[in-house]
Order: sequence, then structure tokens, then C-alpha cells
Amino acid sequence: MLALLRSSLGTMTYHDLCCFCAGGGKLPPILATMQRLLTSRWHRFLSSSTPPVDTNLRQMVLHIVASGVGSLDDMVTALDRSSIVPTPAFINEVIDACSSQSGVGNSISSRRLLRFFSWCQQRQRPQERYGDDVVNRAIRAFAKMKDLTAMGIAICDLQKEGRSVALETFALVTDTLVKAGEEEKAVRLLGSLERARLLQDHHGNDGVVGGACSGILIVVHALCARGNPGMARGVVWRHRRELLSAGGEATRIIYQSLLHGWCIRGNAREVRRVMDQMKSLGFCPSLSSYNDLLLCICKRNVKFNPSAIIPEATNLMTEMRTAGVPPTTVSFNILLSSLSRVRRIKEAYRVLYLMRQGEAGCHPDWASYHIVVRLMYLSGRFVRGNTLVDEMLEAGLLPNVHFYQSLVELLCALDRVDHALQMFERMKKYCGQGNEPTYDLLIAKISRCRRL
Repeated sequence: MLALLRSSLGTMTYHDLCCFCAGGGKLPPILATMQRLLTSRWHRFLSSSTPPVDTNLRQMVLHIVASGVGSLDDMVTALDRSSIVPTPAFINEVIDACSSQSGVGNSISSRRLLRFFSWCQQRQRPQERYGDDVVNRAIRAFAKMKDLTAMGIAICDLQKEGRSVALETFALVTDTLVKAGEEEKAVRLLGSLERARLLQDHHGNDGVVGGACSGILIVVHALCARGNPGMARGVVWRHRRELLSAGGEATRIIYQSLLHGWCIRGNAREVRRVMDQMKSLGFCPSLSSYNDLLLCICKRNVKFNPSAIIPEATNLMTEMRTAGVPPTTVSFNILLSSLSRVRRIKEAYRVLYLMRQGEAGCHPDWASYHIVVRLMYLSGRFVRGNTLVDEMLEAGLLPNVHFYQSLVELLCALDRVDHALQMFERMKKYCGQGNEPTYDLLIAKISRCRRL
């Protein structure tokens, strides 16, 4: 390269070269090429490199945005004076700092974050467009803060710029809208993102492929989880073509969500209809679906016909065994809890006895004993309740401290201080020591009884 330069320059001195260039002369070909190369590389370096953010300056800006005082205009003025260059990493740091303060001053923090994010977008260079992950992070922060207005503004800006929405972001936004009672907005958001093809594609091992189909599943699940299966069914009908092309796994998930939603609404007839459709398509309801139906049946009978709890629950459990999905301890705990609500003492004790003998196909856990023991105490059968606790401990079931604490609280509320002290001794023996709330409760109760 040096030899090539010497041959190109010849006897031209540095002064001659400067005068030649200043006078508008034409450089030799090799020098012209090197000039263009160095100029372009230097320009790219200056345009792409951002100066590192000083630590003190970063902390000052974090304080201004996250916990500063004054109006939003005052915040923007302070940001302009700071002469800071916002980088994606620094923006993410500010977003995390504001979202961590979602407990106090929630709306104030979210609006300051929104104004800061708008300020950053105005300051960004055309060649330094922030990635989609930064915008999605901001939207998730607004959703966690439950600021629907800020979240909507950020989503509108995202759609105008044609950025993609991550499925994690869409799921959090949908859940926030549905919990706030804005189900129709969630459905409209799905339609607009689907038409613009802004949902990120999802390729997983669960058999569900495609961002649009995953978005449908997210909306249906959120609606059903809040007890709105009717609207979810409308979403399924409008997007039936996408769901059919997605395969059987998407159909199974849809039916499970609808079944769960109708169980929350307490409509056992619709639950049965959905379950029959699942079976006709070759999908066997899962254990969670059967437990949802069991809970739905028990709640209805607790309210209208307590005598039908045992017969209908027995029929459903027989159906579960026939379908190859035997009931578990969770299933029997649902039954025990329903019997306890209507004070069916003999039936609850009988169910627990069958579980202990192994005739139910599963064994009780400490939650099963807790339900029945609590029922015994409420009905005044304190000796039998204490006997059940001792039998549980002899069987090797060691509950946590909350088991004993709840029973001590109940016994103190029933003015059975002696039994409460006995339960407290069991807690100290099997859990090591009692906790402070239990000590305070017992001391206050004993003081009122004047037994110090």
C-alpha cells in the first residue's frame, strides 16, 4: 500500500497536495478512493456511536423521571437541560424503575414514564430507531401499572409505526383490559393487530403455530377466566378458519377454556354441551376440566339443593373413572369443602374415612383433614376434631404452621382456650416454634379470660 501511494504521489509534497486540493484539483484515483472510504467509515462511526451515559447523570435522570416532583413540562425541561442521549439500555432501566413504583403514585409514575418515552422518541435519530423490544417493554410497564390511557397511547403509536407486538405483551395487555371490564377493547385490539399482521409469530412445541392463532387463544382464555364465555365463543366463531388451520391442539385448548368459563358462570348445562362436543371430536376432558365441572355442580347444589351434593358428585366421579381420569385428592377436597359449607358433618366424615381407608382411590392430605377438623370445631365436636388431628400426625402428615394457626384462631373465636392451647402445643412440637401472630392472639384471648 505504501509503495502504491509513493508511486501515485510521485514528487508531490504535502504543501503541494494541500494547495492542489484547495484549488479544486482532481486527486489521483487511489487517493480519491481512500478519501471516500475513510470519509464514509468516519461518518458511520460518528452517527452510530453514542457516548456512554455518565453514572451521576443517569442517576439524576432516573430520579427526575421515576420519583421527581413538578409537572410533566418541568420534567421535560429538566431532561432537555441534562443533555443526555437516551440509549435503549438506559430507556429500559428507566422503564423498570418506574414500573417498580407501581404501588404508590401509580398513575403519576405511568404518566411521567409516558412523557419520558415520548421525549425519547422525539430525540432519536432516524438511523437509530429503537427496537420493538423497547416499545413492548414500555407497554408491559403501563399494563402492570394499570394505566389504560397510557397503554392505549403507546399501542396506537406502535401500530402507526408498524412495529410488531410480542405475545407476552399482548397477553398482559389483554388480561389488563379484561380485568378492567374492557372486553370489547381487547377483542378489537386482536382484530386490528391481526389485520395488520403485527402479532409476532410463535413456533412452539405445543402444536400451536402462528401469531394470529396464539392471539386468539390468549383472548379466549382471558375472557373465559373472567367468566365471559359467551363473548369468547363469538371470538372463536369469527376466527374459526384460523383455528381450523392451526390443528387439533388449538381446538382442544379452546374447548378447555370455554368449559372453564361456563363453570365460572355456573352454567352446568353449557358445560355438559361443551364436554360432549369435545368427546365427539375425540378430545378427552382433562382432570382440571372435570374438577371445574365438579366445583360447578357442588356450588349449585350448595345454593339450591344440599342433599344432591353427594349423589351428583358420586356420579361424576364414576364418569371420571370410566373415562380413564380418576379423581384425585384435589377432587375430594372440592367435595369436602362443599359439604363443610352446608354443615354436612356425617357425609364429610364418611368421605374422609373412605379416603383414609384407600377406598376412594386416593389418600387425604393435610388440607382434607383441615376441612373436616374445622367442620368438627364449628359444630361443637372438639374432642373428635382433636382426635382427627392426632390421627393425621400419626399417619405421617406434617402440615405447616398455617394449619395450626388457623385452627388456633378458630378455637379462640369459639372461646375454647384450652383446646387452643393444646393445638398451640402441637404446633410447637411439630413445627419447632410458634409464630408471633399466634402468640399475640393467645395472650390477648387469655387476658380477656383473666387466666394470667
